[in-house]
Amino acid sequence: MLIDEFLPDYQFVERHTILIPRPPADIYPAVRALDLSASPVVRALFRLRGLPPAALRLEGLLKMGFTLLAEEPPEEILLGLAGQFWALKGNLLPLDPAAFRQFDRPDYARAAWNFTLAADGLSATRLATETRIHCPTPQTRRRFAAYWAFIGPFSAWIRREALRAVKRRVESVTPPSTRTPAA
Repeated sequence: MLIDEFLPDYQFVERHTILIPRPPADIYPAVRALDLSASPVVRALFRLRGLPPAALRLEGLLKMGFTLLAEEPPEEILLGLAGQFWALKGNLLPLDPAAFRQFDRPDYARAAWNFTLAADGLSATRLATETRIHCPTPQTRRRFAAYWAFIGPFSAWIRREALRAVKRRVESVTPPSTRTPAA
C-alpha cells in the first residue's frame, strides 16, 4: 500500500471500511469527487475548526494544505500533511511528496490519510480508509494524544461519513454494465 511507503512508522491510527456493491473502477471516481457537504454534522465540525466550506470536498482539502502524495487508480489514493494539529489553527505545512517523506521537525506531526479499494467477490468492493499520525518526539506524542482524546471520535465520524458519502454517490449512479447503449 502507498501509505506504507510514505508513513510506515506511526503512533496513532484509525481505520474504517464499508462494502459497496460495485467494482473498484466504478467507485474510484466517487472517491476522487468526495463531497462531505451533505452531512450537517461534518459541516458543523469543519465550521468549529474554522475550515472553509470548500474543505468539505477533496479538491478543497488539497487547496487548504493536504497534498496528494500518491495515487494508483482504481486501488488507492493517499493524502498527507504536516502540522501542529493540537494548535487552534493547526499550523499546517503543505509538503510535496518528497518533502513529506523527509520531514523531521520535532515540534510537528505528520498525517497520512488514504482510501483503498479492493474487490470483494465478483461484484463488490471493500472501500477502506486509514489515517496514520507520526509524532517524532515524546512531547509531540503527548500533545497529539491530548488533542486526539477529544478530537478522535469526531475524526472517526468524518471518516465514516466519507465512506458513506462515496457509497451514496456510487449507488445513485446507474452502473455502466446496466446502461443501455445510445441508438
